[in-house]
Amino acid sequence: MAMRKSLLLLILLFSLELTVESSSWRRKELMSRRGATGITTKLRKYLSSDDGTCKSRVEIFGYPCENHSVTTKDGYMLSLQRIPGGRTGDSSKGNKGPVLLQHGLFMDGFAWLVNSPNQSLGYILADHGYDVWLANGRGTVYSLGHTSLSSSDSAYWDWSWDELAAYDLPATIDYVYQQAGHQKIHYVGHSQGTLTVLASVSEQNLVNRLRSAALLCPIAYLNQIPSLFMHAAARIYLGEQLYWLGIAQLNPTRSAVKTFLETVCLFTGFDCYDLLTLITGKNCCLNSSSVQLFLDHALQSTSTKNIVHLSQTMRSAMLTKYDYDDEAKNMAHYGQKTAPAYNMSRIPNDFPLFMSYGKEDLLADVNDVAHLLEIIDHHNRNNLTVQLLGDYAHMDFIMAENASQLVYQPLMDFFNRY
Repeated sequence: MAMRKSLLLLILLFSLELTVESSSWRRKELMSRRGATGITTKLRKYLSSDDGTCKSRVEIFGYPCENHSVTTKDGYMLSLQRIPGGRTGDSSKGNKGPVLLQHGLFMDGFAWLVNSPNQSLGYILADHGYDVWLANGRGTVYSLGHTSLSSSDSAYWDWSWDELAAYDLPATIDYVYQQAGHQKIHYVGHSQGTLTVLASVSEQNLVNRLRSAALLCPIAYLNQIPSLFMHAAARIYLGEQLYWLGIAQLNPTRSAVKTFLETVCLFTGFDCYDLLTLITGKNCCLNSSSVQLFLDHALQSTSTKNIVHLSQTMRSAMLTKYDYDDEAKNMAHYGQKTAPAYNMSRIPNDFPLFMSYGKEDLLADVNDVAHLLEIIDHHNRNNLTVQLLGDYAHMDFIMAENASQLVYQPLMDFFNRY
């Protein structure tokens, strides 16, 4: 094991060298594009509707689409897409109110539109009369703007999912609430998008803006996940090693990262022929062309600090804020020597929740979900809907060809109650 760690450290150093070289080139390119406002030309072009998800994935199918932008309290400039109606323009189904779709880790709003209009949740909700909003978290390709930082600066990437829950989510929800005429919002999250809303609601935030929350692959506790690959990465402190070496941004499409993952597979003995299955589980019902579209367009960067935080959760039975592994730093950030815990039992027991998860999921494991359900056992049963699908894994919930019948119709039936 010691030899493996040494080899991994050498590989990390090699990856860092490639990353620094790439980052240096990218910094020059970005700085040459930046204007006085600090927004890259690519982001400005996107927000003016010349490029991006609206043009490439929504309007081509006949749906109306709008680009919006909101700035968080800590300066991150986030893009949103709005699909205010169905492709037919038929208003007979009425205005059922706003729905915010929040993507998971290494994704952006594109993830809700990967399949055909009859199979993707973003289109289906619009066709059923909902005012659909697609969120794009900080660090994703169309949310790289900041009021004072460049995305090529390491300081830009100094955040974990704590900040997504504390800043991104409230800013996005408040913006949608205002734009929708102060109508309360139905929320749909996948994977990390469930973790952030659970964390925020457990601290009594957002409840006055939300009508309900639908959690696909609900994640709060991660210490029982059966993914040996993810456990191995956590046990060797992979995220921490990257972080200590100064790699602030983790881009899954970067060649150095791909090479590093392949080498990790080699030295850990895992068969990594299909990394998607190895990490997320045996997805039952994916279309190969949709998978390729997802891999080509939907994979997004996150911060290395975010990966460290998730790894901390995997190594512990507790769900806490980011642990700085230093009593003085924790004291400076939290006023106590240890990272404070999120208390899921403080989720209001009358807050409407829909949870859907799968037996084949290696990330939102059935045992971890069961633990979450035990903690919120006091929840009003009339306001809690739980669905377990026997052959579904992590990606099936946003990409399965039959998800419209098995997941999305029950989800909309749940919405109709509120």
